[in-house]
Amino acid sequence: MLNSELQNHLKKIGVVPNKVLGQNFLLHEETSRWIVDQLDITREDVVVEVGPGMGALTEHLVGKPRRLILLEKDTRLAGWLRKHYTKKGFTVEVIEGDAAQYDFRPLFLEGPVKLIGNLPYSGATEIMMHFLRAPTPVHRAVLMLQREVAERICAEPGTKAYGVLSLILQRPWLPEMLRVVDGTIFHPRPEVDSAIIRLNLRPPETLAPHSPDLVEDLVRKGFAQRRKQLHNNLKADKTRWEETCSAMGLPLEVRGEALSLEQWIALANHLDTHPCARSTGTNPAELFDVVDEHDQVIGQEQRSLVHTQKLRHRAVHVFLFNREGELYLQCRSPLKDSHPLKWDSSASGHLDAGESYEDAAVRELEEELLVRLKDPLEKIGSLPASPGTDQEFVAIFRGHWNGPVRVHTSEILHGGFFPPALVREWIDSRPQDFARGFIECFNCFQRRTPDRE
Repeated sequence: MLNSELQNHLKKIGVVPNKVLGQNFLLHEETSRWIVDQLDITREDVVVEVGPGMGALTEHLVGKPRRLILLEKDTRLAGWLRKHYTKKGFTVEVIEGDAAQYDFRPLFLEGPVKLIGNLPYSGATEIMMHFLRAPTPVHRAVLMLQREVAERICAEPGTKAYGVLSLILQRPWLPEMLRVVDGTIFHPRPEVDSAIIRLNLRPPETLAPHSPDLVEDLVRKGFAQRRKQLHNNLKADKTRWEETCSAMGLPLEVRGEALSLEQWIALANHLDTHPCARSTGTNPAELFDVVDEHDQVIGQEQRSLVHTQKLRHRAVHVFLFNREGELYLQCRSPLKDSHPLKWDSSASGHLDAGESYEDAAVRELEEELLVRLKDPLEKIGSLPASPGTDQEFVAIFRGHWNGPVRVHTSEILHGGFFPPALVREWIDSRPQDFARGFIECFNCFQRRTPDRE
């Protein structure tokens, strides 16, 4: 679109580019097409575009994915987009509002989602953090940002740009700088250059198991005063810091900018007190009670044999709700020996030999989520052993929690709260996303408590 043509369109709908909203409209047709090409869209994709403006990218998106969602904050531009693409015969969904406040949880029903956008300079970081922090349905993103921000995201250890933003986004994502563009292709022309980056989800097994929240907390503290030595920023005990540096092969005076992502994770693991931090993974020799068809103990056997021989045994599932009545779901670690990377109950696990269902539920909550409830858990149902439960007799409990939840990727990759009605739709739409036992438990929960959540 020519600059004069763009300005005429803006004038007709009464839009004067707003610096507060970061409205710098992309003009260059070739660049727009090239940006869209980097997303590798297929006909089965769902694509979300942030800040479509006058449709510079949208023109090359329409008709390609199965579903296209446009998030536009400016009311006048949102109205123009609806009319413009309706006239052209395209079906697009235009949602008016702040992209950083958009509730993308319903998009989990669609499967993996792709994100694209020419992000406003003023709100780019907030928008990225909203869409790219787990749990998110997004698995690939192509974004145009202020060059300085793009360089920080893609920065390597030891460079001036490397810092908090680099590490927070590089932990779950693999970012790559694609192209730098100057301000001549925008109206109005910005005073700084822009850059286009692509982010693909990092395979979770490429990083050592860790607590994501602790890693981020340490990173933020470690860069609080960039030129300070790391032990000063972390206010570390001298003796323990010497032990930590010796174990990691680091100099005592090391600064945060010198540590790679893998080293930050190793540091977090050295300091972590999470129950899962010392876990060595599933223990095949762990003893379970073996039970008969009436859930009566008839012996004990090692975990590996219980599973391979499909012997009846015992387990618990805990449903944790927040004050809004939303259910916390966990995405299982890729290290799990059953149903890896599937969505599951808030906490779940087998009973140790001789353990009660109630004690196991409390233990699993604390071990997996670091949650210690003041009020007792409420038993809301049970399931008999069957192929649908992997031959487990299951007791289902519920609890309420409005505090923090801290996971460790040896057990849980990530998790989040979801409205039960959305969970029901998600299960019906994509049962393959869930651990089989969870579906049985959720069905039981809804039968027993149809009107309570």
